[in-house]
Amino acid sequence: MAPSSTRPMKPMSAFITHFTVLIERRVASRRLLRALGAAAFSAATLFGATLAQAQVPADQTERKLARELRGVVRTGNTPAARWVRDVAGVRYLQAVVVTNGADPQMTDLRAHVLRAGGSVHAIHPSVHAITVQLPADELQELALRDDVVSVSPNRQIHSTASTIELITGTLTGNVRTHSSLTSYGGLDGSGIGIAVLDSGVMKSHNAFKNASGASRVQRNVNMLNATLANWTTGVNGVTSLTPGSTALSSYEAAIAADSAATQDGYGHGTHVASVAAGRAYASSASGVQDVSGVAPNANLYDVKVLNDSGGGTLSDALEGIEWVIYHAQDYNIRVMNLSLASDSTESWQADPLCAAVRSATAAGITVVVAAGNYGQSSQGQEVYGAVSSPGNDPSVITVGAVNFHGTVARGDDSVDNFSSRGPTRGSYTGSTGAQVYDNLLKPDLVAPGNKIIGAAATAGGTLTWDYLASNNFSTLVTPLSISRYNLHETQMLLSGTSIAAPAVAGTVALMLQANPGLTPPLIKAILQYSAQPLPGYSLLEQGAGYLNVDGAIVLAKALKTDIAWGEYSTGANLLANGQSMPAASSTVNGATFNWSRIAFAGGNNVVSGSALFTSYQPIWDSRITWANGVVRKRRVAYWSGTGIPNYTYPQSFTDSASSSQTLVTSGVVIADSLAGASSLTGKTGVFIPTATLSGWLAGGSGSTLTQGIVISNGMVLSEGLVLSEGLVLSEGMILSEGMVLSEGLVLSEGMVLSEVGSVGGLLGGLLGGLLGVPPPTTFKFNLRGE
Repeated sequence: MAPSSTRPMKPMSAFITHFTVLIERRVASRRLLRALGAAAFSAATLFGATLAQAQVPADQTERKLARELRGVVRTGNTPAARWVRDVAGVRYLQAVVVTNGADPQMTDLRAHVLRAGGSVHAIHPSVHAITVQLPADELQELALRDDVVSVSPNRQIHSTASTIELITGTLTGNVRTHSSLTSYGGLDGSGIGIAVLDSGVMKSHNAFKNASGASRVQRNVNMLNATLANWTTGVNGVTSLTPGSTALSSYEAAIAADSAATQDGYGHGTHVASVAAGRAYASSASGVQDVSGVAPNANLYDVKVLNDSGGGTLSDALEGIEWVIYHAQDYNIRVMNLSLASDSTESWQADPLCAAVRSATAAGITVVVAAGNYGQSSQGQEVYGAVSSPGNDPSVITVGAVNFHGTVARGDDSVDNFSSRGPTRGSYTGSTGAQVYDNLLKPDLVAPGNKIIGAAATAGGTLTWDYLASNNFSTLVTPLSISRYNLHETQMLLSGTSIAAPAVAGTVALMLQANPGLTPPLIKAILQYSAQPLPGYSLLEQGAGYLNVDGAIVLAKALKTDIAWGEYSTGANLLANGQSMPAASSTVNGATFNWSRIAFAGGNNVVSGSALFTSYQPIWDSRITWANGVVRKRRVAYWSGTGIPNYTYPQSFTDSASSSQTLVTSGVVIADSLAGASSLTGKTGVFIPTATLSGWLAGGSGSTLTQGIVISNGMVLSEGLVLSEGLVLSEGMILSEGMVLSEGLVLSEGMVLSEVGSVGGLLGGLLGGLLGVPPPTTFKFNLRGE
């Protein structure tokens, strides 16, 4: 089957390559997966697209290697990490290798790995990458290949009028007119699919039923890779999944978990799914809460990439994202929630997980990611630069957390101290040998993420609680004072940015129900522009502000409904017939507030003005990524042939420098100079309070473009807001260097250890070295929510 030519994005199309995997691996023991704990979430690139190579010169071997792997080449020593193991007396490591070769099957590269005594555990054509197991002493030889772009360790990943309806602004006349245990009216996400990549979703929980009592969890699939967990040697995991083929049918059968007795042994994914799309239900027990999520009738797709201990591997996550992209057209999956994270030292241009989510975005899927819970040390020090991967990618919507202080009024709400602050700190080695940091503005916005009540999973059709609840019952369940725990009705509390992210994912579903023609970058801009700026918090703490569902829906409804697949010229009118730009304010729970009027563009530019939405901006093309002065365009080739629907199943992605064109039109307001030079003590530049900048823009300040912003040969000269590396020393700022925790470990956003969890020893030493605090130390994971 030959790939068909590319074409402009059409609604609902799934832009993924065929993903190739080893089907037999699915039969391995789940118990072994649990025993191994959390596997490693690597920094290889996701969907078949070639990485931006300008930052990773092919003739410089070390620049191809993630920072953790450089020491292996220099000294021959390997760290005590889960992606390293001795097998039959040989030291092996597991890694994700990204290539720029022309062969989509990467045949010669796979043969090299096998000749070196290694295994190929999975192919990720949409990222043009393979997951390998390789003798450690063969690493340098592999990196010397001209077709190898980057090599990353297969790091571990972990999961990072209901109250949620009221405080997000969902219960207004513009969204839902009423909501109770038995009925509601207005937008509810009907017809929109939300993929939840997490620890699983308990399909039979009452929170996921529709009005007829049927489950809205349309599929449960399990992507955990047994040959990786077993460190099996001699594996060449290649199966071409041609649409309609026997191989595809066998693969789908192998990963199907729709009838599994326990679909979420950890409990994190079920809670996350209920925040996005839970539905209220009546109960015979007193104390049961209304757990309506933001989009209570959206369809859910459970993609299990974390095991029942809350851990998984980068390779499994990549495969999960590929499955979503492949089926996005079939199932109308328009939203993907990633309430999990990996640490990464790599730039967004080289990080594999970042490449994966960019492919999903190019496919028309809006990707929502938790920022991470690393914003404060136990000593009360603010930590900057601890946004984890893939939240550090410019294409995704990165969400921080807000404490609503137990009230539905928004006036007393504050950004959680634990919520990770920007800027992003991935880096690459420049031509002079110095590290060049991304320093992108993140998070994009904040949402409720403190003591949120949601569904709790149980196992095997019994009242056996999930791992989180059973190990932290007095903290997560007892405070709810439920008189009796009925099967399919269990609930618990969780806090973290991973609980804030699904509130935004549910909002995106409502926006797409109201206007199915929105693109992912346009959706992000609408969410930012309509957000409420909380006083006293900077661009690096709250992004554009606090999630405002009411405002996002009002602005979405004002725009044309075919933007995603229509042919729009630069500057063309985007307002729907009879519509005008809405007033930039909302009233939620009786309080009226102004919108932020702020959106991020180019990674570190702040833009504003109604022209963003009244005129077509080329940056609303979901295939374009613009950050750090670089503009890339990701294109897709589809499977074609007899019996294969046209433009439905992506086969491969390509990524190239975008040609000379306009990015932003005249009439758009630039606020970079208004913010000033960055100073932490002066509260200017990236540290300027969002509310201050928003107020100035509302008053007419800012520079209105007369000629727009134009790229030439893939580069943009506009610098945006800059963070000087000298600021770290001169102002005493605690700044992460892109490494969040040891071994690539990032604690699940929903993991509850204690309010202040000890992280002494190796972890404390690492944090002390990175953040300037003496080891051993403790970090506030804010797991109970204070």
